Amino acid sequence: MFVRSFIFVISSVLLVSCDQVAKKPAPTAELEDKLTLSQVAFSELPGWQDDQVIEAFPALSKSCQRYGRWPDDKGVGPDALAGTAADWKIVCNSLTEFMEQAENHKDFGIWLEENFVPFQVKNNDNQEGLFTGYYEAELKGSFTQDETYKYPLYDVPKDLISVRLSDFDEKLKGTTLVGKLKGNRLVPYHERTDIESGVLNDQELEVIWSDDPVDVFFLHVQGSGRVMLPDGEVIRVGYAGNNGHKFYAIGRALIDEEIIPRDKVSMQAIRTWLRENPDRANEIMQRNKRFIFFREIKGEGPIGAMGVALTARRSLAVDHRHMPLGVPLWLDTTWPGTDKPLQRLMVAQDTGSAIRGPVRGDFFWGPGEPALAQAGKMKQKGHYYLLLPKAVAQNQQISG
Repeated sequence: MFVRSFIFVISSVLLVSCDQVAKKPAPTAELEDKLTLSQVAFSELPGWQDDQVIEAFPALSKSCQRYGRWPDDKGVGPDALAGTAADWKIVCNSLTEFMEQAENHKDFGIWLEENFVPFQVKNNDNQEGLFTGYYEAELKGSFTQDETYKYPLYDVPKDLISVRLSDFDEKLKGTTLVGKLKGNRLVPYHERTDIESGVLNDQELEVIWSDDPVDVFFLHVQGSGRVMLPDGEVIRVGYAGNNGHKFYAIGRALIDEEIIPRDKVSMQAIRTWLRENPDRANEIMQRNKRFIFFREIKGEGPIGAMGVALTARRSLAVDHRHMPLGVPLWLDTTWPGTDKPLQRLMVAQDTGSAIRGPVRGDFFWGPGEPALAQAGKMKQKGHYYLLLPKAVAQNQQISG
């Protein structure tokens, strides 16, 4: 989602949280689904010869930069599924040398074939996985509050406390409590309704002000976005924290109350209804007690869970409990709302609270309305293939 982070997903059935384009890693827990890998040849990857794989180079290069800052012995992925940082530094150095010397960058596919081994990723029931989409939200804003710009984005409150329970019991690894002190007790933090009613107004936490409460709500769902200022300047804001309350998908409420038919629900449909029904919109949005806090992001963005800027149409959010972050994946699914093949090289660089399972992905479409048009209707079946460095594949003795 993004982040630091944490991702928020959009499905064509429900509006669900990725807390994603900045996304927070999902809690570690006992996994019901098991990941299995079966080695295949590059020639068996559906559509391998048709993709402009060089378009994924910027994303893979950013992963390499991140690996380069890791200790050599740090494992990549759960149980070092993808080897160690040292293994990837070797491959990344080879990639740098190749790109400096290559006369024809179309040979990038050949370099991949020479340095990686593909493995089909399977669930324990060997069924198809699910692929949804997300995007970088856009909204109008100002650093100054006035009658137009009156809906704030807040920084993390000073009284918000985050507790990692693994500090007290290793069995609770991955579980975090968020709250505030009341006397000598930790109690739940303020809900969305309390915050929007002004409970934080005296803390000077406002990062920026927006002109549209619906846009602000969807920014909370996406986790990060671009803000267009009155003078034409564009800044980025990203996920900085949350109030610890569970996410509530308002799309489910609109379906259950027969406001929008199930087969018509999409992000666009939800947004349109909220804007056309302002009298009810606030009550519906406040059913989602989860509230996101933001910070201004300098430079490239949005930032994914791996800590690098995401690449439109080449970065994928995955379940980090199963899949390594930073690695190349071959995606085999279909374009949103169609049966047209969508087969391309992606890089796993984000995660999210709604992204669960060995074969589960959230496709980052980029910023703005064109990206929303694809992300809002994406709910496709498909598979992906993990590309591991040859040395890692041999050391792990993975076989089909």
